[in-house]
Amino acid sequence: MAKKNKKKDDLDTETTFVDMNVEGFRWYDPHLKKNNDTRKHKQKLSRKEQWQLIRAAYAAYLPVFIIVIIVFAIMGLIAWLWVG
Repeated sequence: MAKKNKKKDDLDTETTFVDMNVEGFRWYDPHLKKNNDTRKHKQKLSRKEQWQLIRAAYAAYLPVFIIVIIVFAIMGLIAWLWVG
């Protein structure tokens, strides 16, 4: 059986997962900006969309909040019965 020789061409050396333009590195360029930086652009939401987001957040968090309140009430009831 012959062993396969790995070629160095198979390595991907161009893929980056983090922006390497960091202040302090010797290759830092303060004038270089990414074209696809969408974090700096705020989206303008209408009043209706904003209220829909708020209702969706309450719909997501409310069941968890109610379960926590019920568990605390049950634990308080058990403690009251145990002490009393």
